[in-house]
Amino acid sequence: MTGDAGHVVRPLPRSSFDTPHGPFGFEVLARAHDGPARVGRFTTPHGVVPTPAFMPVGTRGTVKGVLPRDLAAVGSTMILANTLHLHLRPGEGAVQALGGLHRFMAWNGPILTDSGGYQVFSMADLRTLNEDGVTFQSIVDGARIHLSPERAVEIQRALGADVFMAFDHCPADPTDRRQVEDATARTHRWLDRCRARYDADGGLATGQALFGIVQGGAFPDLRAASVDAVAAHGFVGNAIGGVSVGEDREQMLIAVEAAAPRLPEDRPRYLMGVGTPRDFLDAVARGIDLFDCVTPTRHGRNHQVWTTRGKVNVRNGGWKDYDGPLDPGLEVPHVSAFPLAVLRHYAVSDEMLAGMLLTLQNLAFFHHVMDLVRDAIRAGTLEQLRAEQLPRFERRLTPELARELDRSGE
Repeated sequence: MTGDAGHVVRPLPRSSFDTPHGPFGFEVLARAHDGPARVGRFTTPHGVVPTPAFMPVGTRGTVKGVLPRDLAAVGSTMILANTLHLHLRPGEGAVQALGGLHRFMAWNGPILTDSGGYQVFSMADLRTLNEDGVTFQSIVDGARIHLSPERAVEIQRALGADVFMAFDHCPADPTDRRQVEDATARTHRWLDRCRARYDADGGLATGQALFGIVQGGAFPDLRAASVDAVAAHGFVGNAIGGVSVGEDREQMLIAVEAAAPRLPEDRPRYLMGVGTPRDFLDAVARGIDLFDCVTPTRHGRNHQVWTTRGKVNVRNGGWKDYDGPLDPGLEVPHVSAFPLAVLRHYAVSDEMLAGMLLTLQNLAFFHHVMDLVRDAIRAGTLEQLRAEQLPRFERRLTPELARELDRSGE
């Protein structure tokens, strides 16, 4: 294939999988000139996701404090729900009877469900683990619940998400090699069982895609071997798990660097449970396409927000007479209508609206960062974006600094 100027143009990788319910596909549209960062388009039966993309988390079938229409208005394209929590209450049968997650969440875009593996990991004091699966005590009513790879697939099928995750074993300490080896090997055995149940229930023909999960802790050789085991299944997409579990940033980057470049180029790569703007820039530069995290919603409910000028503690008394907007560099539906002093009043008065508006701000900001990242990859300026914008995003914005910036017109 030859371009207009006679240069050889290499076709960009793409994959497509047609189902009776619509297509799945992934196409790489642009690449960074100096690394594996890429801009892509992930197609699902419920819509297209421009990548890199951030997925807000709707743990129990709702993104806390955010109306579905506002999720779309601030830039969300794909959202996540939690298998274990929905299994415990109201139950996947109830969700299915009500029309599946899309109707349950009043969200017509793509939805991903996690398998519940991370939540089981986090309840170490309430569960027992063996080769068959995990038995644990329900946090809702104390009942004993058994979750196996097969049950994880069955539950997610019933919930009706576009994408659902294989059931994995997330090791508690990613630096303990023996523990990581055991967990990774079990993850691969469980993945085979997830795949068998997925295929037996109709596979991709049902319009739902199963993603595998790479484990391996902070050990590059274990991560590489796990990538090979997961990629051999030929899934529509693949995830990197076992990060954001208490390890430091260096260990997380070791895991991503070892896994991401080895994953198939023509499938989306999903880094689970990450992150922050710094995490996004770190991981995108290593080839990651999809992210999820509770950080923007949780911080918004606690009145901590990201803006294009820095991070803001809205409860700070210095904002009580600040007449300017929370973020003059970003127009956010509903939020931009209020002076920051009013938002502070709502926060210190424990008004519900404070958490709702500040959550919208954080989600809009995270999507804004992804917009900037996609533009920078196309322009070949990803490192410049990091150098110029990340210090601004991470600095603490005080009332004094905000007024100084106002005077300078910044």
